[in-house]
Amino acid sequence: MRVLGIDPGLRLTGFGCVEGPEQIASPPVMVDAGVIRLVQGSGPTPEVAPRLVELERDLIDVFERNKPELVAVEALFSHKEHPFTAVLMGHARGVILLVARRFGCEIVEIPPADVKRSITGSGRATKEQMQASVARILRLPEPPRPADIADALAIAIACRQRALLPSGLASKRHTIAR
Repeated sequence: MRVLGIDPGLRLTGFGCVEGPEQIASPPVMVDAGVIRLVQGSGPTPEVAPRLVELERDLIDVFERNKPELVAVEALFSHKEHPFTAVLMGHARGVILLVARRFGCEIVEIPPADVKRSITGSGRATKEQMQASVARILRLPEPPRPADIADALAIAIACRQRALLPSGLASKRHTIAR
């Protein structure tokens, strides 16, 4: 089973692809990981549309290279101090979902606390704990950096774990589309 996890952003979008047999006891291996760095633009409010076009182009390359069966993204949430961030992330997530559907992938949405709990055992894990746990699970020599890569790999690992449970993804309300 090959799963692509994506940590959306309008500056950096992390991606991580893991693969492993369809047995929960078998650990996954990392196939590919990286970040898509989007044009910063200039001025106080850089245009979103050029970033989205660039994100789509780069995601197509990631999908062609990795050929995932499942695509996992974090569920959208809004922080009370920065509510507009959720709106901006919604644009990036829309591009991600569009590209995933074009490639015929099943799309799974997982809340951030569920990802953290799945990887570290705690829904309140720090970035450092997440990076260390991802490195341990994937048997990497050092934690993935930047944190966007570790987050994307964690999303992919959590999705794979969820898919391999006896109840599978069908019973979860977090599946967006099949």
